[in-house]
Amino acid sequence: MDTRELVYKGFKMNGFLALFLHLVVLTGAAVACFLSGFIALYIVGALCILAWLIFWSGYMQLEPNEARVMVFFGKYKGTFKETGFFWVNPFMDKKKLSLRARNLDVEPIKVNDKIGNPVLIGLVLVWKVKDTYKAMFEIDSQTIANTSTANGKEVTVGSTVGSRMNAFENFVRIQSDAALRQVAGQYAYDNNESEADELTLRSGGEEINEQLEQKLNERLAMAGIEILEARINYLAYAPEIAAVMLRRQQASAIISAREKIVEGAVSMVKMALDKLSDEEIVELDEERKAAMVSNLLVVLCADEAAQPVVNTGTLHH
Repeated sequence: MDTRELVYKGFKMNGFLALFLHLVVLTGAAVACFLSGFIALYIVGALCILAWLIFWSGYMQLEPNEARVMVFFGKYKGTFKETGFFWVNPFMDKKKLSLRARNLDVEPIKVNDKIGNPVLIGLVLVWKVKDTYKAMFEIDSQTIANTSTANGKEVTVGSTVGSRMNAFENFVRIQSDAALRQVAGQYAYDNNESEADELTLRSGGEEINEQLEQKLNERLAMAGIEILEARINYLAYAPEIAAVMLRRQQASAIISAREKIVEGAVSMVKMALDKLSDEEIVELDEERKAAMVSNLLVVLCADEAAQPVVNTGTLHH
């Protein structure tokens, strides 16, 4: 069986011409039959009225980026995408679909990253129906569209284009959760517990988004749905470890700041010793140099201002 989307090649007529024939010809024929006074023509007039009523269901209107999946007594006849006002076989089931792009903001979900830390991650994506045959017949979208849940009970809501698109959106939402878990599990949240040059969820940016888009398109190809764009729009540690991770980040920041302070202090002590030696201000042996270095490092690296101490003795006492 061919499972590709086909272009509808059945009979079609301009809707305005069909409307003229419908209103003028059929109405005139029915009236003429009833005015003739013959029983046989009464039957013909009744048939004209029946045809007049049946033909109303043959009209359809399509706007840009809309489509009609044409089904004739269960057999797929093609997809009608031509815009305008038309009349087709009234016994044809014309299932309307929207081909316009739609946004979906997926609520953050809790997943485990590569290291096992629980993180909250959410995404926003843009999707649209690409293959109308797969969208209508490869997934059970019609059953989902015809029913919804209200107060725990299943109720009928109809088969309008809105309900069908909501069914597709629900399918996309579930598959996006699965793809998001798969991608997030391959990377660490940040590089605090991984290699410095390793790709992480925080630093991945476009590369992570491209992988997410690829995974989504692979999962949604069976439904004839295409992902135009997928982006992570929320990323944070889960509440149960957020406080601990915040303290770790603060500790890392403090250590980095201390490294800069010590590096600067050592540079200043070296400059001071070189200056004293070059200008022959004072002669210091190795022991006194070590004491001076110790005192300068304490002054330069301390969190608080140094308290001056007056030495009333000699250099060695």
